[in-house]
Amino acid sequence: MINIQSDSRKIKPGDIFIAVKCEVNDGHKYIKNAIAAGATKVIVEQDGDYGVDTLVVENTREYLNAYLKKNYNHLIEKMNLIGITGTNGKTTTAVLLHDALNLLGEKTAYIGTVGFYIRKKISNLPNTTVDICDIYDLLMQAYQTGCKNVVMEISSHALENGRCETLNFDYTLFTNLTQDHLDEHGNMENYALAKQKLFQRLKPNGTAIINCDDSYHNYFMLEQNHNVTFGFDASNYQIVSYSMNSTGTKFSYQIQDQEYTIQTQLLGRYNIYNMLGVIAILDQMKISQEHIKEVVPKLKAPVGRMDTILYKTNSIIIDYAHTPDAYLNVFHTVKEFNKGNIYTVFGCTGDRDRTKRPIMTNMVAQNSKYFIITNDDPHFEDENQIVHDMISELETDQYEICLDRRMAIRKGIDLLKKNDVLLILGKGHEEFMIKGKDYIPFNDKKEVLTYLEEKASDLNL
Repeated sequence: MINIQSDSRKIKPGDIFIAVKCEVNDGHKYIKNAIAAGATKVIVEQDGDYGVDTLVVENTREYLNAYLKKNYNHLIEKMNLIGITGTNGKTTTAVLLHDALNLLGEKTAYIGTVGFYIRKKISNLPNTTVDICDIYDLLMQAYQTGCKNVVMEISSHALENGRCETLNFDYTLFTNLTQDHLDEHGNMENYALAKQKLFQRLKPNGTAIINCDDSYHNYFMLEQNHNVTFGFDASNYQIVSYSMNSTGTKFSYQIQDQEYTIQTQLLGRYNIYNMLGVIAILDQMKISQEHIKEVVPKLKAPVGRMDTILYKTNSIIIDYAHTPDAYLNVFHTVKEFNKGNIYTVFGCTGDRDRTKRPIMTNMVAQNSKYFIITNDDPHFEDENQIVHDMISELETDQYEICLDRRMAIRKGIDLLKKNDVLLILGKGHEEFMIKGKDYIPFNDKKEVLTYLEEKASDLNL
């Protein structure tokens, strides 16, 4: 565990508090709180009588980076750091890799969207890529428990705000780049350049693994790096063919004229990319194809990713998809095995990119027999404004609006007849609905299971 914190709420007796000015706040406002919590030293940019040991520096962010590197990097660098970035597929790829390495006897930690794991879940995390002090704290926990590898999801926001600028990676992987976070980055080029920062952090002897089918892949093929590609197009790890049914996907891939065939439990063409990215990293880590073929069929998708509940002859699928490309992937996958109708329950997140709302709604309209628009973390934005944006370009009346997500899920289930699919999109694994400052307990899968239990109970009366 590290002994320096930039968040006063995480101070333990004897810790050092460093008052960092970040993108949304100034740590100098919380010096008294940190001291009250037990900080015995403060590092600040503004001199004052704080009543504890005080160090005044010109730039606390730069001091913090130097302190972390000096005190902890020599230990962290004894582990392989694997950084995965991209719009879609980060979580699935990272969790699959974490699980594969642990099954292969390589003790591995995971830091990302669904939490902090060392073989099993240790804790939830507030962001995909947490604050730099939290990252170091988690990395030191991984080191102290004997991990050989740490798999990290790296978001563009974290890269843009310097949360990883003190770390060097042994492996980096790019999944894809599609429309998202344009409210932060302005345009796709800026978005790509933000993610490119991860590949500038690759160690000299490291390997960059890149999806060469993505139109933005050249942003990540940096001249100074050892680059390895994967995809359907000509590449180092090339997909040759695939087939899919409701229980999984079988695909063949080629490495240096040698072809391999593998069975997975995951559904969808897009999950072939995720799995092949995992295979590429394992292969680059000198794990034999024989061992890879043994472990891949055992891997399961992370919670909230194409999470399927069978109901009579129907399927209820919960997925974290929240971008146009992710929606398209889900619909394409379902259509490959579904015999009946598709119904969809979904919403759009508040205080985020408004331009993608009508795009996603039209995708749902084009691919669903009927759909229900509901809430999805409105944050501080007016729920009615979000819905207005969503339906602004609609040319169908085959939908309804039900802002109560619990009721919307129940309505969706009641639409199912025979061999139908209900898609519940946007929140996946999440345990809360965020409205303003309130975090209201809510989980899509729990709501589905609760309602199905109620329906079964009613039938047994």
